[in-house]
Amino acid sequence: MASLDFQPFDCDNHYYEALDAFTRHLNPMNGPRCVQWAEVDGRKYHVVGGRLSRAVVNPTFDPIAKPGAMYDYFRGNPDGRQPWEFLTERERIRPCYRDRDERITTLDEFGLSAVWMFPTLGMLYEEVLKEDPGAVALTFTAFNRWVLEDWGFNYKGRIFAAPYISLADVEWACQELEWALDNDARTVVMRAAAPTTELGQFSPFDERFDPFWARVNEAGITVVIHAGDSGYSSQGYANDKFSSAFSGGFKPSIRGFAIERAASDFIITSVFEKLFDRFPNIRMASVENGSEFLGDLQSKLTSTHHKMPGYFAEHPVETLKRHWWINPFWEDDVEEVAGLMGTDRVLFGSDWPHIEALPNPLDGVNDYKQFAPADQKRILLDNVTSLNSRTPA
Repeated sequence: MASLDFQPFDCDNHYYEALDAFTRHLNPMNGPRCVQWAEVDGRKYHVVGGRLSRAVVNPTFDPIAKPGAMYDYFRGNPDGRQPWEFLTERERIRPCYRDRDERITTLDEFGLSAVWMFPTLGMLYEEVLKEDPGAVALTFTAFNRWVLEDWGFNYKGRIFAAPYISLADVEWACQELEWALDNDARTVVMRAAAPTTELGQFSPFDERFDPFWARVNEAGITVVIHAGDSGYSSQGYANDKFSSAFSGGFKPSIRGFAIERAASDFIITSVFEKLFDRFPNIRMASVENGSEFLGDLQSKLTSTHHKMPGYFAEHPVETLKRHWWINPFWEDDVEEVAGLMGTDRVLFGSDWPHIEALPNPLDGVNDYKQFAPADQKRILLDNVTSLNSRTPA
């Protein structure tokens, strides 16, 4: 695929949060309960819920590793380099990481029509704050106002940033969703995790959260689950601290599979708990969670269907394929994913500008050359374009 007769829509782009992303719209009195800055040994870190966070090596993102710095590592590490060797080269933060007009110029250079835009740090902090649902609401109310102000939920029809929603407080989630809808949000994003409320932890598809899902169903807005800190435990096999696996002292760990485990459990539970029977207009997308779990997930759905005759109104794999869209890791087997879900349920995403990303978002288009032209266009453009438009019930 030397060229395309259309410009792809990248479903997975990121910003690097401004220094005041969590504090600009936060009452300073709530800082100790939510997010503050602190300096330790000459380096700035966030203090989240009163605890120093080292989730990323440098939360100011200046300097920062280049986009796709780990590209060869995820392509199989053909030169046999140590993981941390890929991250030794740093650069000053690029304007397009924090400025939406600069990012549009970058999209033009790449040849992208549009992007979904997701948090970097914003996908990590609910887990740290989860024992204080009120602080989760305060933090992400402030954060979402910053997202709207700096990026916009629909900026010039090119950049579609997603407000972050937590179900830790369902009343807040409903209010925040209404605010997002009023500001032309096309997606909302949440982590793949069972929320912790004042009454404890519950499945996100428990009926106590139906007021939120009912409004999602009515509005026809797409809900994205994106890779983040899901809080998944390694059960003692590994250190559960969420931090860069490539900062030094690297060794193989099951911690590296937490993102996929979390997404798989979230997706299968949405079908088990009949969310889509109650709300048939809901559309959900899994972004940057990988796809290797799909075969096993479908096998489990089929097995459960046989073991519990009459429980499901239809074969649960059909329910899955009607309501879920999957963005594979760019290094995954896209043809396998299409075989499991159909080409109309596969989303193209680059993760740019993260270290795990494609250096240039369109570096990955050759992975789609095995598809017929119509299917190439579905995956690279049409599917996410459809999800980007609301479909009110």
